[in-house]
Amino acid sequence: MRFFFVGTVMLALGACAANPPKVTTLQGYRDPDALIGVTSRFEDAKFDGLWYVRAQFDPGVPKLSFRLTPTSMRLGAPVCDVSGLCGEVAEDLALRRNGKGRFTVTMPSGEAREFWVLWVDEGFRTAVLGNRDGTFGWIVDRSTTGGADRIAAAREILDFNGYDVRKLRMMK
Repeated sequence: MRFFFVGTVMLALGACAANPPKVTTLQGYRDPDALIGVTSRFEDAKFDGLWYVRAQFDPGVPKLSFRLTPTSMRLGAPVCDVSGLCGEVAEDLALRRNGKGRFTVTMPSGEAREFWVLWVDEGFRTAVLGNRDGTFGWIVDRSTTGGADRIAAAREILDFNGYDVRKLRMMK
């Protein structure tokens, strides 16, 4: 009986010393119980290159572009100074390819963020990126304008994968 009591106390003390679970402050935009999957059409060579974010969920994120290479994701954003001189600020993020259409990017904070290519059109002009917890979702395109039919199809893909498309913001 004494060993049971001592064991219980030790277990309780050990639980107190354990690290608390990491709490994410990111908002989820999809039903976590909905099915989600990577497109079977994905091909690395066709997906690499420059993409523009045409729609996304996070209201605090500016207009973005990105370029994938075998080992990095160059994330860029247009900026203008007070004199009206404009350019792009870019940052290279480490990229790990986890399988067909699955990636992990290391954010500047050191946090690893996973994303999947949920859909890409036949010509690799428009794609949908997302993740299982729904904290991330983008409609991306090779161009900053046009392709309304593909953008509409991409929106349907987000909806099908459990995203709340009412919260989707089109980039201007």
